[in-house]
Amino acid sequence: MPDDLFDAVAEERLRTQAPLAARMRPRTLDDLVGQDHVLGPGRPLRAMVEQDRLSSVILWGPPGTGKTTLARLIAGATARGFVALSAVSAGVKDVRDTIAGARRLLGEQGRGTILFLDEVHRFNRAQQDALLPAVEDGTLVLIGATTENPYFSVNAPLLSRSTLFRLEPLGPGALRAVLTRALAAEGATATDEALDLLVGLVDGDARAALTSLEVALALSGDGPVDLAAVEAARSTRALRYGADEHYDIASAFIKSLRGSDVDAALYWLARMLAAGEDPRFVARRLVILASEDVGMADPSALLVADAAARAVEFVGLPEAALNLAQAVVHLAGAPKSNRVTTALGAARADVEDEPAGRVPPHLRDAHYPGAARLGHGRGYRYPHDDPAGWVAQAYRPEHLEGRVYYRPSQHGAEARWRAWLDGPGGGEDRGVREDDDPGG
Repeated sequence: MPDDLFDAVAEERLRTQAPLAARMRPRTLDDLVGQDHVLGPGRPLRAMVEQDRLSSVILWGPPGTGKTTLARLIAGATARGFVALSAVSAGVKDVRDTIAGARRLLGEQGRGTILFLDEVHRFNRAQQDALLPAVEDGTLVLIGATTENPYFSVNAPLLSRSTLFRLEPLGPGALRAVLTRALAAEGATATDEALDLLVGLVDGDARAALTSLEVALALSGDGPVDLAAVEAARSTRALRYGADEHYDIASAFIKSLRGSDVDAALYWLARMLAAGEDPRFVARRLVILASEDVGMADPSALLVADAAARAVEFVGLPEAALNLAQAVVHLAGAPKSNRVTTALGAARADVEDEPAGRVPPHLRDAHYPGAARLGHGRGYRYPHDDPAGWVAQAYRPEHLEGRVYYRPSQHGAEARWRAWLDGPGGGEDRGVREDDDPGG
């Protein structure tokens, strides 16, 4: 039996026996769901693929966003030779053999070669350097796929000769479309709540969604895929909640933090994450609370909350849950003060209710030619020239001088600010000794 007949039989069997995620791979660019920012009509990557004018590219994105699928689509669309290697198993010899084959193909048939290198970040510098001359002179067009930041993991010369395309996690609508298409192909159905749960659990990963759906289909038998089947497939428990309860649980979370109940705050955090809440929403609330309810009582709180928010973007779930939990413990345990919040509110009230007033002449910009003739900066006293590092002078429009917005509490580090502002930097003129605003 000829080899091509064996290949055809093997391909047909793979279509029926391969995992669902493999069987549902798109066969055309139009079948590919998501990534419209790079593959939509008229977008650069789509145009290069359709016109078979692809230059070297790096596809960067989390798992299940279509990097390998896109490479396979390019393989089917190009007239050039196509070689696929995995950086996990390939070495320098494989790269050199590929380059030699590409040169033969170019010399004998005038056809170029595309090299798809999966997990390109796993190639060390020596291996990447072996690729560089062939990419530079056009012997090879490289398609590198990576889940790691290529600015850290790909050699700068190789990166500079490639166009970087970032693939994003699939949104809920795109994931639901992928699952609906797979259900139709399998002749099966699923309840809306089962699909909603599955979409919320896979963090934008289409391959994980299809793999879980395949398990859920097996568990469901001839019936529709329901919530219990998805829970069993993902080894999880559904804690989904509606829009109203979303705000109720978020409110309970914030009030537990404000009330310094560490354990309650951790419980609501765990509840939100188990329900598939967007961790970026949680991180944003922590950053806000760090200034709104902790403020200058613990100035480091904002740094901790901001670091947790950055970790969510850099690390992602599930590991970033630890970063969020650390921030929750810090913020719940921190001394509390809302004096920054009330100070900003008082200042805003004056901005809205009082005449704007002109900037005092000694505070105006005196750097440009002619400013001195206008009297700008005249009489300004530079605080660093004074041994105390502070001088008494007006810093606001005259009719607003003496207004006190920020009145530090005696909680945590804010007590030290109170002492400073009650000293040579403020004293009686600031009114910081007054406790007419007893709020935290």
